[in-house]
Amino acid sequence: MPSNRCIVLKERPRGIPEPHHFELVSQVLPRLSAGEMIVETLYLSIDAALRGWLNDEPNYSPPVGVGEVVRSLAVGRVVESRTAEFVPGDLVYGWFGWQTHCKSTVDRVLRRVDPEQAPVSAAAGVLGINGLTAWLALHEIGTPRRGETIVVSTAAGAVGSIVGQLAGHAGCRTVGLTGSREKVKLCVERFGYEAAVNYRACGSLDEAVTEHCPGGVDVFFDNAGGYVADVIVRRMNPFGRIIQCGTLATASWHPVVPQGPRIEREILARRLRVQGFVIFDHRQRFDEVAATLARLIRSGDLTYVEHIYKGLETAPQALADLYAGRNEGKVLVRIDRESG
Repeated sequence: MPSNRCIVLKERPRGIPEPHHFELVSQVLPRLSAGEMIVETLYLSIDAALRGWLNDEPNYSPPVGVGEVVRSLAVGRVVESRTAEFVPGDLVYGWFGWQTHCKSTVDRVLRRVDPEQAPVSAAAGVLGINGLTAWLALHEIGTPRRGETIVVSTAAGAVGSIVGQLAGHAGCRTVGLTGSREKVKLCVERFGYEAAVNYRACGSLDEAVTEHCPGGVDVFFDNAGGYVADVIVRRMNPFGRIIQCGTLATASWHPVVPQGPRIEREILARRLRVQGFVIFDHRQRFDEVAATLARLIRSGDLTYVEHIYKGLETAPQALADLYAGRNEGKVLVRIDRESG
């Protein structure tokens, strides 16, 4: 059996996880039983949702325990199998964690990876939960209509960068909200946004949104919540749709739930529809939507950016950089055999 290097949770964070909360260890994988396989990790997916499992926040179940391998999605290659579904050499995307090798069962695989669709790394981003979320949440909840205005928070991130392009293909006017001048440029030049706002340097976000959305906002694809959401909800048009896809702006929901402006009156008076989106409710559509996104990539109608770190040991810093907004596009960690 191959030896395994893995990153475990050393101590539970309260708020944003930092590198000192993790520890790199080595272990020997136990022998396989019937129905199990060994997956060699190729790319780790670094996602904002990790914070909920690491902090043991409400509605994130089960949490990652102290001393346990950090749970995350990854793309890997089957190197040994005692399953009927997979053979050595198969590429898979699933719950393999922060480790060089994973003893896995079939139910931990979300989808088989087809290297003919796109580069293998794309299976952990634009063809993984990020691209799938962008497509499904936008179309299932946002129901974009030609001529409408769509505002997207964290617009240069792994999900927002795809949403901007898909909304543009639907004939909508797209406005992105992001946190730096460089990301504003990226949104407009690469990700299909007609306009973008640096909410950290625009002075009044309310005035900036009014300027770029003079007719109001029809769809708000919210990956952040917090102050940005407080502003946008008051610029929504009657019968607008709010997709709550993430809460990146809030460092922690536990043990004290943060408080903010009340929005019930806005929802009532504007007759808004507000709905949360969790990608794993739609697992049966993963292959279908990934194939659609792959066709858009091949036709040149969909572009993506990957921010790739090298080596398993870089995963904690990659996660910290994601929360700090130092990434552009999808954050991945490439696992090389030589370095781990």
